[in-house]
Amino acid sequence: MQDEISFYGHPNIISSHPTTMEITKDTRLTRRGNCIVGVCASKACSQLQQNIRSNLCKDEGVVKIELIVEPYSFSIFGRSSSKLILSHDHDIVIRKSSYVDSRTLSIQCNMSSLDVPRSIIYLLQDSNTMGSMRITVE
Repeated sequence: MQDEISFYGHPNIISSHPTTMEITKDTRLTRRGNCIVGVCASKACSQLQQNIRSNLCKDEGVVKIELIVEPYSFSIFGRSSSKLILSHDHDIVIRKSSYVDSRTLSIQCNMSSLDVPRSIIYLLQDSNTMGSMRITVE
């Protein structure tokens, strides 16, 4: 099962947070949002396909998150959880920790925004750059 979210870059993307990564539907971004890798996202947690949402809310599933910014892609692996809420209308956050709130898509992820290759981040510092996040739940 897969879902895909498109988003755009922004000049203030720095992608330096050591434990989280986020995409947001918001259009503005300050440099304080150091976990954000994309703005103007086409979906947030609450708009994900129902079959993906159902599987994300089961314990012990494997979640693959692919960050795609042509010509590059970057894969992150995490866990699903019955504790996920998936109700946020603006954001999607993946976390290395087990912390859950309404924005959390996946927990215990092996990577964060700090780990995204700088070649991808440099492209995302251009507001004309379009990327996508492909979510697969197994």
